Amino acid sequence: MFVSALSLGPRGWIQVVNFVLVGLSFLALARGLAAQFPTGTASRAAPILFAIIGISLIGSGPLVMDPVGTRSPEMSLHGQAHQLLGALVFSLGPASAIVLFRRFRRDDGWRRMAAWTLFAAVLMMVAVVLLKLATLPPPASPNALTPWVGVIQRVALVTLMAWVTSVGVRMLTRERAP
Repeated sequence: MFVSALSLGPRGWIQVVNFVLVGLSFLALARGLAAQFPTGTASRAAPILFAIIGISLIGSGPLVMDPVGTRSPEMSLHGQAHQLLGALVFSLGPASAIVLFRRFRRDDGWRRMAAWTLFAAVLMMVAVVLLKLATLPPPASPNALTPWVGVIQRVALVTLMAWVTSVGVRMLTRERAP
Protein backbone atom coordinates (compact mmCIF):
# COMPACT_ATOMS: atom_id res chain seq x y z
CA MET A 1 0.00 0.00 0.00
CA PHE A 2 1.06 3.58 -0.49
CA VAL A 3 2.20 5.50 2.59
CA SER A 4 -0.54 8.05 1.88
CA ALA A 5 -3.20 5.33 2.15
CA LEU A 6 -2.55 5.36 5.89
CA SER A 7 -4.44 8.68 5.97
CA LEU A 8 -7.65 6.92 4.92
CA GLY A 9 -9.93 5.53 7.58
CA PRO A 10 -10.74 6.35 11.20
CA ARG A 11 -7.12 6.71 12.34
CA GLY A 12 -6.03 8.55 9.22
CA TRP A 13 -5.54 11.73 11.23
CA ILE A 14 -2.31 10.22 12.58
CA GLN A 15 -0.80 10.10 9.09
CA VAL A 16 -2.11 13.60 8.35
CA VAL A 17 -0.29 14.90 11.46
CA ASN A 18 2.78 12.89 10.47
CA PHE A 19 2.91 14.58 7.05
CA VAL A 20 2.59 18.02 8.62
CA LEU A 21 5.28 17.41 11.26
CA VAL A 22 7.74 15.93 8.75
CA GLY A 23 7.05 18.89 6.46
CA LEU A 24 7.78 21.32 9.28
CA SER A 25 11.03 19.43 9.93
CA PHE A 26 12.03 19.92 6.29
CA LEU A 27 11.32 23.65 6.60
CA ALA A 28 13.52 23.82 9.70
CA LEU A 29 16.27 21.96 7.88
CA ALA A 30 15.94 24.34 4.93
CA ARG A 31 16.68 27.22 7.29
CA GLY A 32 19.61 25.32 8.74
CA LEU A 33 21.02 24.64 5.28
CA ALA A 34 20.73 28.32 4.38
CA ALA A 35 22.70 29.21 7.51
CA GLN A 36 25.23 26.39 6.97
CA PHE A 37 25.88 27.30 3.33
CA PRO A 38 25.43 31.07 3.01
CA THR A 39 27.45 31.22 -0.24
CA GLY A 40 28.71 28.94 -2.98
CA THR A 41 27.36 25.79 -4.60
CA ALA A 42 23.93 24.78 -3.30
CA SER A 43 23.61 27.88 -1.10
CA ARG A 44 20.31 28.85 -2.72
CA ALA A 45 19.10 25.70 -4.44
CA ALA A 46 19.32 23.31 -1.47
CA PRO A 47 17.27 25.42 0.97
CA ILE A 48 14.69 26.13 -1.74
CA LEU A 49 14.35 22.44 -2.64
CA PHE A 50 14.02 21.44 1.02
CA ALA A 51 11.44 24.18 1.58
CA ILE A 52 9.37 23.02 -1.40
CA ILE A 53 9.52 19.43 -0.13
CA GLY A 54 8.45 20.67 3.32
CA ILE A 55 5.54 22.69 1.97
CA SER A 56 4.51 19.75 -0.23
CA LEU A 57 4.49 17.41 2.77
CA ILE A 58 2.52 19.88 4.86
CA GLY A 59 -0.05 20.18 2.05
CA SER A 60 -0.15 16.41 1.53
CA GLY A 61 -1.42 15.95 5.07
CA PRO A 62 -4.84 17.57 4.98
CA LEU A 63 -5.23 16.98 1.23
CA VAL A 64 -5.88 13.27 1.71
CA MET A 65 -5.49 10.92 -1.24
CA ASP A 66 -8.44 9.24 -2.90
CA PRO A 67 -8.85 5.49 -2.31
CA VAL A 68 -6.44 3.34 -4.30
CA GLY A 69 -7.86 2.48 -7.69
CA THR A 70 -9.69 5.77 -8.20
CA ARG A 71 -9.27 6.61 -11.89
CA SER A 72 -7.91 10.04 -12.83
CA PRO A 73 -11.18 11.48 -14.22
CA GLU A 74 -12.97 10.48 -11.01
CA MET A 75 -10.37 11.86 -8.59
CA SER A 76 -11.40 14.58 -6.17
CA LEU A 77 -9.66 17.93 -6.25
CA HIS A 78 -7.88 17.19 -2.95
CA GLY A 79 -6.82 13.77 -4.31
CA GLN A 80 -5.33 15.42 -7.41
CA ALA A 81 -3.56 18.01 -5.27
CA HIS A 82 -2.20 15.25 -3.03
CA GLN A 83 -0.87 13.42 -6.08
CA LEU A 84 0.81 16.58 -7.40
CA LEU A 85 2.41 17.37 -4.03
CA GLY A 86 3.59 13.77 -3.72
CA ALA A 87 5.16 13.98 -7.17
CA LEU A 88 7.08 17.06 -6.01
CA VAL A 89 8.40 15.22 -2.95
CA PHE A 90 9.47 12.19 -4.98
CA SER A 91 11.07 14.32 -7.69
CA LEU A 92 12.79 16.90 -5.52
CA GLY A 93 14.17 14.39 -2.99
CA PRO A 94 16.74 13.01 -5.45
CA ALA A 95 17.26 16.48 -6.95
CA SER A 96 18.16 17.90 -3.54
CA ALA A 97 20.65 15.08 -3.00
CA ILE A 98 22.30 15.79 -6.35
CA VAL A 99 22.50 19.51 -5.55
CA LEU A 100 24.11 18.84 -2.18
CA PHE A 101 26.39 16.16 -3.62
CA ARG A 102 27.92 18.84 -5.81
CA ARG A 103 28.62 20.89 -2.68
CA PHE A 104 29.77 18.02 -0.49
CA ARG A 105 32.34 16.64 -2.91
CA ARG A 106 34.15 20.01 -2.98
CA ASP A 107 33.79 20.99 0.67
CA ASP A 108 36.43 19.50 3.01
CA GLY A 109 34.04 19.64 5.98
CA TRP A 110 31.36 17.73 4.11
CA ARG A 111 33.35 15.48 1.75
CA ARG A 112 32.73 12.36 3.83
CA MET A 113 28.99 12.78 3.12
CA ALA A 114 29.48 12.92 -0.67
CA ALA A 115 29.46 9.18 -1.44
CA TRP A 116 26.41 8.52 0.77
CA THR A 117 24.63 11.48 -0.83
CA LEU A 118 25.31 10.25 -4.36
CA PHE A 119 24.23 6.71 -3.42
CA ALA A 120 21.00 8.07 -1.88
CA ALA A 121 20.29 10.17 -4.99
CA VAL A 122 20.75 7.21 -7.33
CA LEU A 123 18.72 4.84 -5.15
CA MET A 124 15.87 7.36 -4.88
CA MET A 125 15.89 7.94 -8.66
CA VAL A 126 15.79 4.21 -9.41
CA ALA A 127 12.94 3.74 -6.92
CA VAL A 128 10.97 6.65 -8.40
CA VAL A 129 11.34 5.26 -11.95
CA LEU A 130 10.29 1.78 -10.78
CA LEU A 131 7.35 3.29 -8.91
CA LYS A 132 6.23 5.11 -12.04
CA LEU A 133 6.50 1.91 -14.08
CA ALA A 134 4.57 -0.02 -11.42
CA THR A 135 1.70 2.46 -11.44
CA LEU A 136 1.22 3.11 -15.15
CA PRO A 137 -2.39 4.13 -15.74
CA PRO A 138 -4.76 2.13 -17.96
CA PRO A 139 -4.72 0.94 -20.68
CA ALA A 140 -1.43 -0.50 -19.36
CA SER A 141 -2.18 -3.63 -17.44
CA PRO A 142 -0.68 -4.38 -14.04
CA ASN A 143 2.89 -5.64 -14.41
CA ALA A 144 5.41 -7.56 -12.32
CA LEU A 145 6.20 -4.41 -10.32
CA THR A 146 2.60 -3.55 -9.42
CA PRO A 147 2.40 -5.79 -6.30
CA TRP A 148 5.60 -4.14 -5.05
CA VAL A 149 4.50 -0.48 -5.12
CA GLY A 150 4.49 -0.19 -1.33
CA VAL A 151 7.98 -1.62 -1.01
CA ILE A 152 9.33 0.47 -3.88
CA GLN A 153 7.80 3.63 -2.43
CA ARG A 154 9.28 2.88 0.98
CA VAL A 155 12.74 2.36 -0.54
CA ALA A 156 12.51 5.91 -1.92
CA LEU A 157 11.07 7.38 1.28
CA VAL A 158 13.31 5.57 3.75
CA THR A 159 16.35 6.52 1.69
CA LEU A 160 15.23 10.16 1.58
CA MET A 161 14.52 10.29 5.30
CA ALA A 162 17.75 8.49 6.26
CA TRP A 163 19.80 10.79 4.04
CA VAL A 164 18.05 13.94 5.27
CA THR A 165 18.49 12.80 8.88
CA SER A 166 22.21 12.20 8.30
CA VAL A 167 22.58 15.69 6.79
CA GLY A 168 20.81 17.18 9.80
CA VAL A 169 22.92 15.21 12.26
CA ARG A 170 26.08 16.25 10.41
CA MET A 171 25.00 19.88 10.63
CA LEU A 172 24.50 19.52 14.37
CA THR A 173 27.85 17.82 14.94
CA ARG A 174 29.66 20.44 12.87
CA GLU A 175 27.90 23.14 14.88
CA ARG A 176 29.07 21.64 18.18
CA ALA A 177 32.63 20.90 17.06
CA PRO A 178 35.31 23.24 18.39
